[in-house]
Amino acid sequence: MKFCKKYEEYMQGQKEKKNLPGVGFKKLKKILKKCRRDHLPSGIALNQAINQKHGIDCPRECTVCDGTFFPELLREMEDVVGWFNENAQKLLELHLASGFKKCLAWFKGSNRKRNHLGLIQEGNDLVNYALINAVAIRKILKKYDKIHESRQGQAFKTQVQKMRIEILQSPWLCELMAFHINLKESQKEPGAVLASPALFDGCSLMFDDGKPLLSCELSDSVKVDIDLTCSICLDTVFDPISLTCGHIYCYMCACSAASVNVVDGLKTADPSEKCPLCREVCVYKGAVHLEELSILLKRSCREYWEERRKTERAERLQQAKEYWDYQCRSFTGI
Repeated sequence: MKFCKKYEEYMQGQKEKKNLPGVGFKKLKKILKKCRRDHLPSGIALNQAINQKHGIDCPRECTVCDGTFFPELLREMEDVVGWFNENAQKLLELHLASGFKKCLAWFKGSNRKRNHLGLIQEGNDLVNYALINAVAIRKILKKYDKIHESRQGQAFKTQVQKMRIEILQSPWLCELMAFHINLKESQKEPGAVLASPALFDGCSLMFDDGKPLLSCELSDSVKVDIDLTCSICLDTVFDPISLTCGHIYCYMCACSAASVNVVDGLKTADPSEKCPLCREVCVYKGAVHLEELSILLKRSCREYWEERRKTERAERLQQAKEYWDYQCRSFTGI
């Protein structure tokens, strides 16, 4: 079965359950076909023109495609990533919630399955949704470059990565990967009775020369590798946080890079502060705390985690003391 048909059937089946945004794969392909047809040399059949060694089906800078194709794809990608992030966040917040908060959330959201297996199934649906849309976007951009004999499709992909709307870069996908491994590990613990189905196969936390790497093969063509070494302290991330550019740091290291106190937090960081790696600005305010990843690393690196916890606790107390001493002096005028 061709991917276009497979994608349309998947999205149709999902829309019957809930109204999901998706990539207009068929519509975008029609735009490309029209563009190719309009620029064919007269008297030459379609297949002959495509196979011509020096033939050009469409100008490299095409107003027909660039004026319709890229804006439409960009809008659809924003909708897809926004929906995925919002629902993955709700799912993981429910999983990590206390008993009372969990009951309250289930009471408010009557459409959400009210058991452990229901959460796992919902996580599985989210992963499949992210995967098939990532493949759809990759294929349609590859099609664009093939027709135009250009690399504008790849340039567009780089552009959306900088705009932070690449679904495979989402911090919530990283959280779902950690959620999956945590579920597998919890089944090995004494007293575990219920065998939970996996969200996806080939997902693991690996250590290469002591450096942690979260790796997952979502399909034969899509693999996600996430480096879990903080580029500031050069150690395994502790209390990990993902900036909006996608880079992951220890929370205290991120506060230091943003020139803020841990009491004030990253939300008070100046917009001009940059990510230490990519030098992007405005990346701290929307940072995401990776709580599932924190649980995973705590379970996998117990000795390191305990030692780092003691060190960071002392440092946080010192920063809090200095902060409140300063506030008191400012208030009293001493």
